[in-house]
Amino acid sequence: MSRTSASAEPAKPAGPDGPVERRPDDVTLSHGLKQRHLSMIALGGVIGAGLFVGSGAGIAAAGPSIVVAYALSGLLVMLVMRMLGEMSAANPASGSFSVHAERAIGPWAGFTSGWAFWTLLCVAVGIEGIGAAKIMSGWMPGTPEWAWVALFMLAFCATNLAAVRNFGEFEFWFAALKVAAIVLFLVIGGLAIFGLLPDADAPGTANLTGEGGFMPNGADGLIIGLLASVFAYGGLETVTIAAAESENPVRGVAKAVRTAMWRIAIFYIGSMAVIVTLVPWDDPAVAEKGPYVATLDHIGIPAAGEIMNVVVLIALLSAMNANIYGASRMACSLVARDQGPTFMGKTHNGVPRTAVLASSVFGFGCVLLSYWRPDDVFMWLLNMVGAIILVVWIFIAVSQLVLRRRTEREDPSRLVVRMWLYPWLTWVALAGMVAVFVLMARDEGTRTQLYYTGGLTLALAAMGYARQTWARKSRARD
Repeated sequence: MSRTSASAEPAKPAGPDGPVERRPDDVTLSHGLKQRHLSMIALGGVIGAGLFVGSGAGIAAAGPSIVVAYALSGLLVMLVMRMLGEMSAANPASGSFSVHAERAIGPWAGFTSGWAFWTLLCVAVGIEGIGAAKIMSGWMPGTPEWAWVALFMLAFCATNLAAVRNFGEFEFWFAALKVAAIVLFLVIGGLAIFGLLPDADAPGTANLTGEGGFMPNGADGLIIGLLASVFAYGGLETVTIAAAESENPVRGVAKAVRTAMWRIAIFYIGSMAVIVTLVPWDDPAVAEKGPYVATLDHIGIPAAGEIMNVVVLIALLSAMNANIYGASRMACSLVARDQGPTFMGKTHNGVPRTAVLASSVFGFGCVLLSYWRPDDVFMWLLNMVGAIILVVWIFIAVSQLVLRRRTEREDPSRLVVRMWLYPWLTWVALAGMVAVFVLMARDEGTRTQLYYTGGLTLALAAMGYARQTWARKSRARD
């Protein structure tokens, strides 16, 4: 078994303090992901557990206007992915936006965004493991949740320790099942809307305009729905990380980003429209069973609850697998750029196994947490990661503003993907992100998450800036 570390050849990207010495990213990682893997990862990455589970609270608050909430947040995500796609196609790297932030703003920005995202993914692995364990315990009463968390962690840690093509195959089939499930739901829902199912009458617009109207809880309800929808989109960034290990990184990321618009429109906005058209928004089943189960029950699909539990379980396991992968690659990239402990940068046959193990530690820790605090550990973890994804998106937008000008000046041919109406839509996206932060501060339910996120971001930024200052002084002494 070969054992290599990240290459030490220096590169000198421009930063705010002049050229910054750093090692090139991902030079020893394999390129075992095929285009079909990347395409399905991009498709499946849109369909997460947040869509199947978290959308119920948004519908209960916003009513039929949840469609508008998902459309607004979806537009923001489309802009973010377009910006990220532009930079990733021009400079594919497993560190993705962390590499771009370092090149555009400085090492402290790459450090902050990279380790913030790594923390988000590691905590998310634990959240998803606990969610999947609850489903398994429901199917097999008497089995402890912590044992299921341990089993899932062992399985996906082992998957990610193997060759990257194994990760690609797992995600390919996970994503294929999720895509098939959501497409089948949309087809069945569409038939029901037009009254084409046996013993089902077309609902018309009764559920969209009745029971308080399209916005039954006014602007406040729409805002709560908007906040719920923003965080349901998290995880799309992983495709630009995976692209660096594909056979053709530039073509892969360009194709994934260009198809993001219709994927978001169909899977998220389309399914929300089907749900609120078929089921009254204030039906208790929407919150108790979940919107997808409630819809299938409402139109008379037998065993709807168990069918959707299988789909949600697949979504959770897929997310666990993808998040361990994304966290390990981000950690490896950070170490390759002298932004983390050296031991995490070691690769074995093209796989950063030490980083995989380090990125799985928190998930294994959740085995103990789910044993000690089974009742409140889920919400505690959710508050811990807070709004980190918004911080990452802000770094993406600022980096794109800087790097677009630089790339146009140095080598315009690298702009395979271009941000629409640059720079105006980038500024619109930044304004949207700030607006979401303001809305979170106004809402008591999300204010705690904002505090956690602010504290973590400030701590990482201080550490990153201290490292940058120390490195600059060391070069000056040399």
